[in-house]
Amino acid sequence: MTRTTRATSWRRLLAAAAGLALCAASAQAGVVVVLNSGDATVSLLDQDKRTELRRFDVGKEPHHLMATPDAKTLIVANAASNDLHFLDPVTGEIRKRVRDIPDPYQIGFSPDRRWFVANALRLDRVDIYAAEGDELRPVKRIPLARTPSHMAFSADSQFVFVTLQESDEIAAIRLADQTVAWKMKVGRLPAGIWMTPDDKHLLVGVMGEDYVEVIDWRGPRSVKRIVTGKGAHNFRPLGDGRHLFVGNRVAGTVSLIDQETLEKRHDIAVPNGPDCMEVSADRKWLWVTQRWGKSVAVVDIEARRIAHTIPVGRSPHGVFFVNSAPWR
Repeated sequence: MTRTTRATSWRRLLAAAAGLALCAASAQAGVVVVLNSGDATVSLLDQDKRTELRRFDVGKEPHHLMATPDAKTLIVANAASNDLHFLDPVTGEIRKRVRDIPDPYQIGFSPDRRWFVANALRLDRVDIYAAEGDELRPVKRIPLARTPSHMAFSADSQFVFVTLQESDEIAAIRLADQTVAWKMKVGRLPAGIWMTPDDKHLLVGVMGEDYVEVIDWRGPRSVKRIVTGKGAHNFRPLGDGRHLFVGNRVAGTVSLIDQETLEKRHDIAVPNGPDCMEVSADRKWLWVTQRWGKSVAVVDIEARRIAHTIPVGRSPHGVFFVNSAPWR
């Protein structure tokens, strides 16, 4: 190793150490994790100061993320590099990398914690894993054309429901034997899917139209359309057990839905392709990734307006922070 090479190596080590120290220090303020799917990076934001702390590389096309059921680990799914990164959910520090998880576009644990599901969007299939402690054991690959996207579970963990974007369908998979129980047509380009708190209805964001489709999944049959805005896409509950946000990508709005009456309450203007969302524990702030704006919007929920816009990487998608409102 030459003197120049040694100097470069030390500089890199010192930079990495400084980055980890910054992560630890920023944990007190609250770290917001944002996935930049177009850059293959993660942005860490200061939740109080509304600024970017640092940015680091992960696998290719990090789209979605979720905390493990014990809330001790944050999983980042990298679709194009076929792997998962496990992060400290408080600091954002990378703990480990799990390879050979094919095309994990969207991921989820069943409520009973027995099953881990990965939607392989580009491979047209859904992969079922048994969740055994910290290990994921492959159980079955289920072909599901075309482009399985988002997922939701029944409260009793018997079923996972998957949207199939390019065949305009949703599918119900019985987890006990990993078989497709039924498929049904919905609106054009279904994306996000959500189970209402009473476990009666599935709400489907119909991205190719301007509405959320309401499905009686025990039928199965469509019972209603809630017009929200063009490009209805993804969901995040307010955390009060009743209200639900849906981002309308094309319209550039976020709508609030009453899950009891199945009606829209109002809209909030959020331009540049609003996508994934997170809500502060006090339910005052809604954080929204703006896929077309290389930014994250921080929305004052009561005032119904954007209070801050934070620049991040290209095509920001998933967003997460620990001190968030409950998902039910």
